[in-house]
Amino acid sequence: MSNSSKVILITGASSGFGLSVATALASKGYRVFGTTRIPPTAASGAFTTLTLDVTQEDSVAACIAEVIRAAGRIDAVINNAGIGIAGAIEETTPQEAQSQFDTNFFGLHRVCRAVLPHLRAQRAGTIINMSSLAGRISLPFQGFYSATKFAIEAYTEALRMEVRPFGIHVSMIEPGDFATSFTANRRMTNETIPQSPYYQSATRAVATMARDEQANRNLSPVIRAVETILQSRNPALRYPRANALQRTFNALRPLLPQVLTEYLIRDAYGLK
Repeated sequence: MSNSSKVILITGASSGFGLSVATALASKGYRVFGTTRIPPTAASGAFTTLTLDVTQEDSVAACIAEVIRAAGRIDAVINNAGIGIAGAIEETTPQEAQSQFDTNFFGLHRVCRAVLPHLRAQRAGTIINMSSLAGRISLPFQGFYSATKFAIEAYTEALRMEVRPFGIHVSMIEPGDFATSFTANRRMTNETIPQSPYYQSATRAVATMARDEQANRNLSPVIRAVETILQSRNPALRYPRANALQRTFNALRPLLPQVLTEYLIRDAYGLK
């Protein structure tokens, strides 16, 4: 099947990875539908923009139905929608934690549940879940964000085995630090205030994360990973994409003593 015949749905395509990937794939001839939670003020010239709130079952169903109505099929879904809430675990309310999971994990699950019947009927298709290196190496003061990505790792491994008999490929991309709107949109928990015993450590660690993210404005490794998966007859499970230091640490992590791992992470974020 040529690129122009392939229909791609990308969630969270208003900015960051989603927008960059949607624009790149559209330029290669794919028919791209990109979603945004807030209705767009103007249509994108490169791809079709649809409104989708992944936390709402009806919204997910309506979006999938619209793509099928307009294009007749879906060949690939890229689950990219996500939010970031940072702060100490003790100072994260259950409501804040649930909000993080409802978008990052259960939102992804809602989309998969809605699209899988169509992919099974075609006996072909690709699902790409956007994970993170933080889904393999937990980060201080982003504990619940890391937890959602750890959950995506487990979910994707299991889903990949379950749907293989139907000709469906499932992979995930694990980005490290990249400059996207995620940095500006990440918010601190409501209890991260100057009176908090965690305040200095939390704000220092998150500021370091933001600095590292904004230092890497080249999103092409993630875009190329998506293209590789879509073009492969047998894509791999994981595609880590990060700078050399992060890739090395990710590869060595299973071999390192836990005490050394924790020391290196604490040192990187200025923690005692």
